Amino acid sequence: MSTARRAAVLGSPIAHSLSPVLHRAAYEELGLTHWSYDRFEVDEAGLPAFFAGLGPEWAGLSLTMPLKRAVIPLLDAISDTAASVEAVNTVVFTEDGRRLGDNTDVPGMVAALREHGIEQVGSAAVLGAGATASSALAALARVCTGEVVVYVRSEARAAEMRQWGERLDVEVRTADWADAAEALRAPLVIATTPAGTTDALAGAVPERPATLFDVLYDPWPTALAARWSMAGGAVVSGLDLLVHQAVLQVEQMTGHAPAPLDAMRRAGEKALAGR
Repeated sequence: MSTARRAAVLGSPIAHSLSPVLHRAAYEELGLTHWSYDRFEVDEAGLPAFFAGLGPEWAGLSLTMPLKRAVIPLLDAISDTAASVEAVNTVVFTEDGRRLGDNTDVPGMVAALREHGIEQVGSAAVLGAGATASSALAALARVCTGEVVVYVRSEARAAEMRQWGERLDVEVRTADWADAAEALRAPLVIATTPAGTTDALAGAVPERPATLFDVLYDPWPTALAARWSMAGGAVVSGLDLLVHQAVLQVEQMTGHAPAPLDAMRRAGEKALAGR
C-alpha cells in the first residue's frame, strides 16, 4: 500500500486559490490516489509554527502572498531563480528532511508566452511595479532582447524597478502611469496590476495590437484583455500562468514529469466558469 503524501497552498487570503483544483486534477490524471492537496490560511506571523508542525508525509507547499519572501529564512536552500527575485512560491521537502525553495512563476511566465508563440521580442512594456512586476522582468530577461519600459505611479516604485532591472540584467526604463496608453503599442505588454487598474486603458488599444499578457484570471476577461482580443491581438491570461507554474510545482513535488497540462487547464477553466 502506498504511503499517503500531502501538499498544500498557504497564504492570506487563500479561500479563492485555484491551486487545489489544479494539483488535484494532476494527481487524478497521474493516478496518485494516495496524494492530497489542501489550502491553509496562513499569514507571515503564523508561518514558522505551521512549518514546525509538518510531518514526514509532507512533500511540498505552494506559497502565495504574503509568504513568498517571509518563507526564505525557514528554508535550507533556494534556487537561483528564487534568489534573483527574492521570492519563493514552491517548497519541496526532500527525503533527507531538507526544505528547498524555488520560484516557478518566472519559468511559468516564459512557458505561457512560448505556448502562444512568443519566443523572443525586441522590446516590451510592463504595467505596474509590484511583486509580480519583478517576476515579469525576470521572465523578460529570458525573452526580451531590448528595452523594457515599466509604467509606475511613483518615483519610489520607479527606482525599485530600475534596481530590479540592473539586478536581472534587463534594460529598464521607467515612465509615468499617466502615459500608460503608450505601453499598448509595444510588441509585448505585461499587465501586472490588480483587478480594475487597467480598465481605463481599454479604449486606447491600438488598431493592430501585438501580444498582451494579463496576469489576472478572475474576473476574466479584463476590460483590457477583452478589447485587445476584439482588435485581433494575442492574449495570454493569468490562468495560462497559473497552470504553467503549477505544472512545474507538480513535477517537483511528485517526481512525475511531464505533469498533465491539459487536464489541469480544463479543471481550472471549469472551476472559474462555476464562480
